[in-house]
Amino acid sequence: MAVGTHGSPDADGSPLARRLNYLFATMHPPGAPYTNAHVAEAISGGDEYGGVSLTEQYLSMLRNGKRTNPSPDVLRALAKFFAVPVGYLLGDLSPSQAERVEEEVRFLVAMRDKRVRGIALRSVGLPPEVQDSLAAIISQFRQQMNLPPDPADADGPGGPGGPRDPDDGAPSGRR
Repeated sequence: MAVGTHGSPDADGSPLARRLNYLFATMHPPGAPYTNAHVAEAISGGDEYGGVSLTEQYLSMLRNGKRTNPSPDVLRALAKFFAVPVGYLLGDLSPSQAERVEEEVRFLVAMRDKRVRGIALRSVGLPPEVQDSLAAIISQFRQQMNLPPDPADADGPGGPGGPRDPDDGAPSGRR
């Protein structure tokens, strides 16, 4: 998992900072990642987040590892905002469970791209051997284009930092 830490050496030692930075880098609407100000404002301004008050500065400290023990209410609000299990941020998940959450996040991000979604939907109902053939063809194209075999390792179009289709929005309730 390649997670940005904003250059802070403290964030390398903080699982919470790594996970928050991963969510900021990955779970966002087309165009640009969320800012600390946007997330803090959305959480503080919404009753759906349990009345939690969160400042941009405090969120920044969580992301750079200067604060590592936020209240459970803050963690629940952040988990709800990013649509992940609160255990992911609490560190209650095993490494394999945390990787599964990150895999699901990558899947959701990929499915926001209408071309990727179209390819996936067109393969529904095809026999498994045909789906395997399609996967092999896609792998060959990725190899010819010098892309990593696993799109999760990519940092270009279709990968975690790649451009998104402007017609595709973030999941409802986010901007």
